[in-house]
Amino acid sequence: MATDDDLQEAVKQAVPSGKKILVVDDDVEIIESVRYALEGAGHEVVIARDGNQGLALAERENPDLIILDMMMPKRSGFLVLEKLRRLRDEPLPVIMITGNEGSRHKAYAELLGVSDYIRKPFAMDRLIDAVKRLIVS
Repeated sequence: MATDDDLQEAVKQAVPSGKKILVVDDDVEIIESVRYALEGAGHEVVIARDGNQGLALAERENPDLIILDMMMPKRSGFLVLEKLRRLRDEPLPVIMITGNEGSRHKAYAELLGVSDYIRKPFAMDRLIDAVKRLIVS
């Protein structure tokens, strides 16, 4: 059975390190799991717990990638993404995560230009693979 050290080592080898990643989610368990995996790979992780905070941190921190929950208090992931697309000249890679099963939501996320769309619950290696693909060191 793999230990935490084995997992950390696998993550380090799988993901280019040293990038700033903004995680916007209101689920504490998801935040902590994602933070653990990404920091283990050497990334700087910035956390926002609602859409408004996520938008403010996206502007202030200038992350290399955003992992964005769809359903959150104060401002949904869709509204955050819409505003980000209007504010930035260069589109930022965004991985949207959601517990929603609807295909209309996925279609709208794709219309807004999400880089990847992952349904909860997800295997951490699925997320790490998406991060690795989207962040080029």
